[in-house]
Amino acid sequence: MAANAQPIIVIKKKSGHGGHHGGAWKVAYADFVTALMALFIVLWLMGSSEKVKKAVAGYFNDPKGTASQLGTTMTGTGVVVNQSDEDKKRLEELKDKLEQEIKAKKELEKLSKQIEMTITSEGLRIELIEDKNGTFYQSGSAQLSQNGQELLSLLAAELKTLPNQLLLEGHTDAAQYSHDANYSNWELSADRANAARRLLQEHGVRADQVTQVRGYADQFLRVKNNPYDPSNRRITILVKNQDGAAPPQLEHANVVGGTPTATKPSEAPATTNPQTTVPVSAAPVKPASSPPANAGALSKLTAMLPGGKK
Repeated sequence: MAANAQPIIVIKKKSGHGGHHGGAWKVAYADFVTALMALFIVLWLMGSSEKVKKAVAGYFNDPKGTASQLGTTMTGTGVVVNQSDEDKKRLEELKDKLEQEIKAKKELEKLSKQIEMTITSEGLRIELIEDKNGTFYQSGSAQLSQNGQELLSLLAAELKTLPNQLLLEGHTDAAQYSHDANYSNWELSADRANAARRLLQEHGVRADQVTQVRGYADQFLRVKNNPYDPSNRRITILVKNQDGAAPPQLEHANVVGGTPTATKPSEAPATTNPQTTVPVSAAPVKPASSPPANAGALSKLTAMLPGGKK
């Protein structure tokens, strides 16, 4: 009976799908599409303008955007500035010339350590740094000292020959101004920057060359770990890049604290309408019976309206 026994056949069925019905190909296809997209982005960047390339590079260099903060150790105003090689060379020449002129004057040579000049992405930054005794301003006052007046007049002789616009900043340390309860470091920093502006303009700097005057009090310290360090008290003159000129609405206007003043009447653009220059009483008056110049057009429009004359 064992000889007639049939062999037991076990049939196993595989669950799921295989071959082209599987999902493994989707992962490979997604990797391929991602690599292809990256290739197209690289090709697009290679064919883009220099402005786009710098913008993309700037994001990867500063993804958090902290470079837009203001102050001596920061980049500047937050405006993207394209500094040309020609402009940078011109500012470097100005920096070297000013340093040589300061060293040539014995009265100012001893102050060379308190005068710092740095070329940044905004332009040439000239800083007049105070010491504990007060070098450029009288202590607790916006009155310029003899050294401050002499140095600013020297700077004005060179700055007035430039087409570049100027921006002035005033900074103080964290020590509270105790002379007057209604007068704080905010007023003092702004008044010192304004005093520097007035002297620069008295020595030839054009009125429309200074675009902004700012007072920051102790908000942007030079020595952050020591808010009371005397070097935090300083005046900054920024010679802006020509490529970073002010927008059209700020041209021919002095900006104090970020608010533009009214344009001078002599700088107002010439008008093309001659009637604007004629007084109201002298303007010609048309007779009452005189029909309007567009009477024909009005009659045609009336005829087209429902119920109008045909």
